[in-house]
Amino acid sequence: MENGLHRRYGLITAICMVVGIVVGSGVFFKAQTILQKTEGNMVMGIWAWLIGGIIMLCCIWAFSIMATKYEKVNGIVDYAEATVGSKYCYVVGWFLTIIYYPTLTSVLAWLSARYTLVFLTSAFPDTFTLVIPASEGGCVIGPECMALSLFFLCAAYAINALSPKIAGHFQVATTIIKLIPLGLMAVVGIIVGLVSENGVLMENLAYAGAETSGNPLFGAVVATSFAYEGWIIATSINAELKDAKKNLPIALITGGIVIVAIYLFYYIGVAGGATVETLIHDGATAAYTNVFGTAFGNILNVFVAISCMGTLNGLMLGCTRGIYSIAVRKVGPHPEMYSQVDNVTNMPNNASIFGLLLCGFWFFFFYSSNLASFNWFGLFGFDSSELPIVTIYALYIPIFILFMKKAEGLSTVKRYVAPTLGICGSLFMIFAAFYAHGWQPYQAAAAEGGFSCPILFYLIFFAGVTIAGLLLYKSGERNTK
Repeated sequence: MENGLHRRYGLITAICMVVGIVVGSGVFFKAQTILQKTEGNMVMGIWAWLIGGIIMLCCIWAFSIMATKYEKVNGIVDYAEATVGSKYCYVVGWFLTIIYYPTLTSVLAWLSARYTLVFLTSAFPDTFTLVIPASEGGCVIGPECMALSLFFLCAAYAINALSPKIAGHFQVATTIIKLIPLGLMAVVGIIVGLVSENGVLMENLAYAGAETSGNPLFGAVVATSFAYEGWIIATSINAELKDAKKNLPIALITGGIVIVAIYLFYYIGVAGGATVETLIHDGATAAYTNVFGTAFGNILNVFVAISCMGTLNGLMLGCTRGIYSIAVRKVGPHPEMYSQVDNVTNMPNNASIFGLLLCGFWFFFFYSSNLASFNWFGLFGFDSSELPIVTIYALYIPIFILFMKKAEGLSTVKRYVAPTLGICGSLFMIFAAFYAHGWQPYQAAAAEGGFSCPILFYLIFFAGVTIAGLLLYKSGERNTK
């Protein structure tokens, strides 16, 4: 299968791509969510981060081995084709294109806008006002946030579509920048939490929280999935990476280890910056302000916003190449159109525009289902920042199983142990998601005489998208013939 993409990215860019795509919004956005789900139990939160990280590393290890054997145009799509077959490869590519890439990209556009407005309203409270005051959630749901979100979405598209080389440089720069607030909070937060007069680190770690029903650890681990996800998108530059068989595995494993270490130390550092009650209510922003002061805390908010933009840039890279990975296989809707590569920009422009339009739809969905007071999608409204990620773990399992069957010539550890660990991690994530998004909401709604089961309606939606994709698969085959 031929492709027209140039090999322009080196090892350093690939490592920064892995770290830069993953590290960003999630560690800021989900840290508060994890505390809420564990009722303030910091130790359980640390366990959630560690378990989520181990699951990610197990899958990374398995896919890094695959990367040494398979090299085409879009990492995971290629692995699905080589192990399971062309039709399953298409299903994976279709899911990535229609649901996975655009859902995460749309969430990141909103987060970039949110943290930008947090900085502006904190740094310039007298001159920068919102239609909905910041104290009433204007930074989250206000019209300014929505408009800025769409601006960031279009800006990320423009950078990736018009100049992929600039997008790569931007990824390296933002990766370095985003590590500044994380590193400072990790080191200074731990020190302040241990030695200062009002140090609260040990107190927070000893805080068990209120008694909870069920097992909140499952919901917390699922919440970490958003913060840990995105590394697989780095495999989408497989065909654009120099010496990909050597560099991609190194980038995946190195980047994964760095990510887990950053998250654990950052989370402990946050615990040293404010009380559990304050963190649950105000999030990590309160820890920044307490540790560094209001002025320096505002400066660090700038770094947080840039961090989110870097993650958005990396996600948009995958989004703009989504349907291209299908079209180059001569299947799906209009493969002749979506496989075209522009001679000037060396980008699949038609595929890029398609990805941008999907981002716009999923942005409206996320806003309506998770932020707005009125849910346009009713029972079909679900958390698009978590469930698509759990789905990708489910799609990994057949790839791991068939890899063990077909990967002849590898050692026992590489052929059997690595994929088995990936399967175990994926199954744990699936079970946790069913518990957190299915059983727990059902129990809560039933106690009040109602019904709620977001994961059920998500699965119905997923099935509909998959069936539609398979119908278009056959249509693409007929058109090609």
